[in-house]
Amino acid sequence: MKTLSGTFQVNDFQSVKTALTRPSYKLLLLLVLLSCYSFSFSPENMFSETFFSKISNKYGEDKTHVFHEWQKLIINNTQRDAYEQLNRVNQFTNRNIQFKTDIEHWGKDDYWATPIESLGTGYGDCEDYAIFKYVSLIASGIEESKLRLMYVRALTIDEPHMVLIYSEEPNSIPLVLDNLKSRIFPANKRADLKPIYSFNGQGLWLSKAQGLGNKVKSGSGSKDWTQLMERIEQGQ
Repeated sequence: MKTLSGTFQVNDFQSVKTALTRPSYKLLLLLVLLSCYSFSFSPENMFSETFFSKISNKYGEDKTHVFHEWQKLIINNTQRDAYEQLNRVNQFTNRNIQFKTDIEHWGKDDYWATPIESLGTGYGDCEDYAIFKYVSLIASGIEESKLRLMYVRALTIDEPHMVLIYSEEPNSIPLVLDNLKSRIFPANKRADLKPIYSFNGQGLWLSKAQGLGNKVKSGSGSKDWTQLMERIEQGQ
């Protein structure tokens, strides 16, 4: 398999399984193979007085400020073009969430935090960064079909890693939003990442480098992804 800047093809699922050696990544592979759950989010319904009161009670009064900033970001983003939306969300996320592994943070091998949990605690792993950006951009008006969470191998640290990718058109080179980089780069400028697969609420794709790859599964019924999206919609 070649890097994001070269041709990438997966002949069978064994290539993916081999790349995902950790138990949490094997679990996630099963999760996304089963299918994904579409997501909808209404900032108008979420950011209420009750919401901010709950944030204050759970995370402390000093944390409400960053949630007001998040609200402002999303509302203002609806008036910006797509590239500015991506940049604003990427910068906000990388600035307000610090990296911490799930074991250190939650005492679990693998835990998918909601954006509220990530922002409220101020910590998350690569999956949590990507999920926060994914939800924030959808709330800003970006079409879900243009966004995918992508599992890659970060070659500089030789570890599995997750990023968020954005594609304006199906055949365009994706832009990569990454907690390891402060700037957004096109995929063909990220030779340090080896793509494995990508997914969103509409399906799973085996990655094909500069393009978006081949869709291999869609539908409904994935327990973990469904529960995560439901927790987000319930304001957790």
